[in-house]
Amino acid sequence: MLLDQTIEKALIELIRDVARHEIAPRFRRLHPDAVRTKAAFDDLVTEADLCSEQAITAGVNRLLPDAVVIGEEAVAANPALLDRLPGAKLAVVIDPIDGTWNFANGLAIHGVLIAVTERDETQFGLLYDPVMDDWIMARRGGGAWYCRPDSEPVQLFVSSEKPLNAMIGFISTFGFAVAERAHVNNAVLGFARAHALRCACHEYRLLVQGNVDFYINASAKPWDHAAGALAVQEAGGAVGMMDGREYAPTLREGCVIAANSPQALDAIRQQFTNPERRSTIEPSLREE
Repeated sequence: MLLDQTIEKALIELIRDVARHEIAPRFRRLHPDAVRTKAAFDDLVTEADLCSEQAITAGVNRLLPDAVVIGEEAVAANPALLDRLPGAKLAVVIDPIDGTWNFANGLAIHGVLIAVTERDETQFGLLYDPVMDDWIMARRGGGAWYCRPDSEPVQLFVSSEKPLNAMIGFISTFGFAVAERAHVNNAVLGFARAHALRCACHEYRLLVQGNVDFYINASAKPWDHAAGALAVQEAGGAVGMMDGREYAPTLREGCVIAANSPQALDAIRQQFTNPERRSTIEPSLREE
């Protein structure tokens, strides 16, 4: 592994510093001109997204000068940047503010996601909450940990196995193509309950902490999933694609499923793709 714990700690402190200077001062203080739309009316980018990604990118370039840096907003401006991720010896994937719609509307459910990959495999993931200044970090082979500045890290584990009809988790019907939403809603009725926070960071955090049992997202963008998928796996869970593929941070399309066990992952796939239901599940263009 090319990343050592000294660099991991430096990355965490970089994110905390950027959150203090670029994210927190703008929360609930955004001027209307500091918010604009991207692919859809509710797909937002703010001044805080752009400034925090710029600051994180600069910090990563200092800490890891040989790394390929893939930021969500940089890719929005130049989609060809994403072509540099597959096969990269070392890459850092950044979501400067995950849950931008929440952030722009004054909701404290937003976060920062960072993943470090080596040759298409995520080695380190960070899921940071800038409101509470705490984070979940995961290291391949080293577990998933809840951390805060004033306490010792606490190792995390996913919830225990249970029947599908007793499972609680996250899915947004509106992430799927319009033609598929009735099918998805029908499949969701097999769970005990399903919510949507519009923030992959916190949805993954709750799954890794054992508070929910699954997470389904129709968009496979690496900045949404690379860090969280590693944390789920290191906490004892399983991550895969709806179509049966294994999850990888280089995937760009498809529906991601994270669950508290491989058995739960298989049961969720069957729930959505059994012969009595339409088997093709296509994502919409909307992102959180």
